[in-house]
Amino acid sequence: MTDNIFGRLATVEIRSEYAQLRLQGIQHRRRLSPGSPRAGEQPVVTVTVGPGLPVDEVVCLVTEPEAVVVPLQRVRTEWDILLFAYYEVWEAALPAHPAGTLVRYQIRAHDEDSGETYWADDAAEYSYVVGDSGPPAWALPAIVYQVFPDRFSPGAGRAWNQTSRLSDIYGGTLRGVIDHLDYIAGLGFTALWINPFFPDETHHGYHATDYFTVNPRLGTLDDARELADKAHERGIRLLLDFVGNHWGSKHSTFQAALTDRNSPYYGWYYWKSWPDEYLAYFDVPDLPKLNVDHPGVRDHLLRSIGFWLGEMGFDGLRLDHADGPSYDFWTDVRVVARSVKPDAWMIGELIRTPMHQLSYAGLFDGTLDFLLCKAMRDTFAGGEMGLAAFDAFLNRHEAYFPPQSVFSRPSFLDNHDMNRFLWRAGNDKRKLKLAALVQFTLGGAPIVYNGTEVGVTQERGIHDPGSQGMEESRQPMLWGDEQDDDLYAMFWYLSQLRRGHTALWRGRRSTLHLDSAAQTYAYVREDGGQPVIVGLNLSEEPRTITVPYVERATVVTFDLPPVSGDVAIL
Repeated sequence: MTDNIFGRLATVEIRSEYAQLRLQGIQHRRRLSPGSPRAGEQPVVTVTVGPGLPVDEVVCLVTEPEAVVVPLQRVRTEWDILLFAYYEVWEAALPAHPAGTLVRYQIRAHDEDSGETYWADDAAEYSYVVGDSGPPAWALPAIVYQVFPDRFSPGAGRAWNQTSRLSDIYGGTLRGVIDHLDYIAGLGFTALWINPFFPDETHHGYHATDYFTVNPRLGTLDDARELADKAHERGIRLLLDFVGNHWGSKHSTFQAALTDRNSPYYGWYYWKSWPDEYLAYFDVPDLPKLNVDHPGVRDHLLRSIGFWLGEMGFDGLRLDHADGPSYDFWTDVRVVARSVKPDAWMIGELIRTPMHQLSYAGLFDGTLDFLLCKAMRDTFAGGEMGLAAFDAFLNRHEAYFPPQSVFSRPSFLDNHDMNRFLWRAGNDKRKLKLAALVQFTLGGAPIVYNGTEVGVTQERGIHDPGSQGMEESRQPMLWGDEQDDDLYAMFWYLSQLRRGHTALWRGRRSTLHLDSAAQTYAYVREDGGQPVIVGLNLSEEPRTITVPYVERATVVTFDLPPVSGDVAIL
């Protein structure tokens, strides 16, 4: 059994096509280093010129804060085996600016012989803000709880609705979240990511029709304010699930554009053949794609962000399908978010390559760590990845990305769009506890999908015969005697462990022991204070592992039952 987490890059054929397309024509794709330069620093732009383009000039046209033409230089020529052709790499350093400066630019190429002019990335506009402060301080030690509102709790003593399908409305509400804030705080969570709660007929909330109010069946704006206030009283920050790429087809602006081609909202959407054909998220007609570069759309979305971060008191944004809108749109989102809430945390959902993720540095504070999620599921749930491969992955993954203080990579074992980890592990909770131990002792802020901590599972896989799709992983929350007390205790312990030891969220990791044959593994997290050593046994046999720790001239011994882990604090 394997996961299909990287659907758009799932096969060798798809990845090969993707790699070839990335080198066709004139491409920049916001290859800017660094993505958010410091005051007085000159960032370098990189552009590739694909095969068949006899270009002899590439320039960066800076339009803000003042018009400047910066010529790029051809720095090298490369050969690509998939294209079976040469391509060129051009670069230039852009002018330095003081902190707070908003810089916008485009890339243009020219062939003097033919007179042809080419624009990089379909004439896309790029931008950055000088001197961005990066992730807020509160994000580093954060422990995040994800709540799927319709499936969390009806609240006020109400029972779940009677349902016949997993796509039905189960009856969870914001009141249900408010009623269980003590539960969330008691488990040690310091942040709460809430899936969309805007007006919408679906159970999941991603077909929103109004970004300025609350779905009546979930509650009211007063409930949302109360949720923010009471969460803050308990030291919990709130993350809004924001979708900038699309919304529901019943949105009033889309309905107006659908019925009148002269509507002021016509340009808010991408029409292929009005009114029947238009661009939509994954070609789902109910999810028309938004033209975020249209001034009206951008203003509308930015005002909604200001509303929720400002008036409603939310503390950050989880950015859905973040590679859908333009890079320039996200620059404006960041400017607005930080102007309203200077310590807002912005995390992008990017199920893409590491290089692609880092192209958003300076726009987002980081990205959800789908690569680590897959590696942990393959190692601890499915067994497809051995410990040696997992250790190699961790070493390279941590080396490739900047530190968590510069670029956040929140970790997770599952979410509402993939099979539950527990189900993937054959409902073996030992494997879930082991994976959670690793998750909570690695650097990224851990995210726990509601129910994972008490044994919520599913009946069949998302892609199994007879499956109801992603809804399989959206079973209702368990409460009271239905909760698995052993799992609850483990997650409570892990949150206390992480909150009590700074090495776990700001320290470096080093491998101390690896025995593939015995299926044992150990690493240390250290930051100059108390080191934390983690020992793991993935085998079905008891193991004793002896771990030398040279820095303290000591040896740590772990006596580990089958499929278990432990920590030693020095």
